[in-house]
Parts: sequence; C-alpha cells; structure tokens
Amino acid sequence: MSVIRSAITGAGSYLPEQIVTNDDLARIVDTSDEWIVERTGIRQRHRARDDQPTSDLAAEAAKKALEAAGRTPADVDLIIVATTTPDMTFPATAAIVQSKLGVPTCIAFDVQAVCSGFVYALSVADGFIARGNARCALVVGAEEMTRLMDWSDRTTCVLFGDGAGAVVLEPREGQGTPADTGLLGFALRCDGAKSDLLYVDGGPATTGSVGHLRMAGNQVFRHAVVNIAEAVTAAAANAGVQIADVDWFVPHQANQRIIKGVGDRLGLDENKVVTTVAQHANTSAASIPLALDTAIRDGRIKGGDLVLLEAMGGGLTWGACAIRL
Repeated sequence: MSVIRSAITGAGSYLPEQIVTNDDLARIVDTSDEWIVERTGIRQRHRARDDQPTSDLAAEAAKKALEAAGRTPADVDLIIVATTTPDMTFPATAAIVQSKLGVPTCIAFDVQAVCSGFVYALSVADGFIARGNARCALVVGAEEMTRLMDWSDRTTCVLFGDGAGAVVLEPREGQGTPADTGLLGFALRCDGAKSDLLYVDGGPATTGSVGHLRMAGNQVFRHAVVNIAEAVTAAAANAGVQIADVDWFVPHQANQRIIKGVGDRLGLDENKVVTTVAQHANTSAASIPLALDTAIRDGRIKGGDLVLLEAMGGGLTWGACAIRL
C-alpha cells in the first residue's frame, strides 16, 4: 500500500557565541563544577545576548536546515516553531522567523509543549504533509531558557541553556512498512495534574510578568524515567519496529542520569545514545534537534538509520517519535 511519509531532508542548528561554564556559575551561586557534573552531567551551556531574541536563533538554525536540504525560503509553505520562550506574547515567533527568512506567505504558528515541543511539532507538521497541505515544512525548536532562570536557585539555574535546532520535512512515498523513509510512529502524552512539578511562576493572565522556572527535581526525575520509557516503547510499536532494531536514540538532553535511566530501562546499548547535555545543557524544545543535527553532521547518523526521539517537559508533557532518515 502506497503512503505519504514526512521525511527529514535537512537539519541545522545554532548556538549563541557566549559559553557559560560551571565555574562561571560558581562565581554567582553556591555551586561547583564537581557538584553540577555529578548530578547532571552538564559542563557548560550557551547564553544568548541581551539583544538576541529567540527568533534570531531559530532563523539561523532554519537557514542551515534549508541549506542541508537544498531548499530556499521560497520553497517553504509551513513553519512551526516549538518554543516556551517566544520573542513576544504575540505574534507567534514563527511569524517573525518567516519574516527574517524572507519566506513568502505561508502557514506559520508556534507550538508550546515545553521540552516536548519539538516532538509535538513534528507530529503536527506530519499531519499537514500527509494530507497534502504542505510540501516543504520547517520545524524548529528554539529556546532562551536562561531568560527564565532565578540565578539565586542553584537547583535550576545550572540546568538550562539557549539554542535552536531545525529540520526540513518533505513528502516521500512509501509502502507503509517500517522500511519506509520518514516519520513512522508517534506517542504523545500529557498529565496536567502534575503541572506543579515543573512550571514558570508568571504569565500575562496571572502575574503580568515573565516569572522564573520552578521545579520539583526529584519528582520530575521519577516520572521521567518511567513515562519516557513507556512512550518510546509505544512509539516503536506504532511504527512497527523493535527497540533492538534502533540504530540511534536521540533523547531530550535534560540530565545525564535521566538519559542513562531511560536507556537502561529500554535495554539500549549506550553506544547508540546521542548525548550533548555536557556541552549544551537543557535547551528544552531545542535539545532534540540540536543533538540530532550534531550526530548527522559528525557522521554518526546516516541515511537509512532508524532513530528514536523522546522528550519530557512541563505540563507534564512527554512523547516519542520513530523516524527513518
């Protein structure tokens, strides 16, 4: 049976120039490089300039993805930006990215599912492509999480960084089997009853301010390992593939201990796990496309490889996706 799949034809990423090391943070908050590395695996993170909004990062990542796909802004007919740190309350950051790229009139909007945003955005874009409503989609994860930090809270301010990653999705005809190129299966979840475990204490309809990130770290960790493993298993089943068949696992780069816990629970060979958390920290919705682009550009992930993506974030939201490159 012939089916239309959404294939990743190009990837790109962007990181702000400023690097903030653990030693830099130790000068402003009671922490140390040893303490951060032991608990998170993070050694550094990138931080955007004050005059560098999220849309700047997103546009730079998108340019690289278009170049990798051999496409131009004129080809794009759909832009979805996954972000929890938009430039403004409105318009959507996707509209600003459209303008900065010079993309003609098209569909453009944001998706807000915090760290799970990129996986959610992929599923939305896949729906547009599968129904013939888009033929060249830009899906971007872009965040400036350092804008949300309480720099006196050492349990959260050391965890996050800024960055952006993007992919180009285009339709490819397949036979409806797991051997097809493209997005093969999803599993998306949300449990709003647990929103108080990871949230920002501000917003236009409550405090009228941006607010700061707050997290019950131990509880989030416990939910993450169990729930992510379930979603990954479900996504693989929906795609008709076995975990053992996976070539690469690209997890949300939240914490090295969570990544290891999920990998162990799934029985994944650690050599198949892409990790960039040490260099990038947690970039929320940007972390998966950043890690994916890193592994594609250094030659680890190649055409034909079966890749599993997963994330968990505030909401609590979580989800996974199986893709054949």
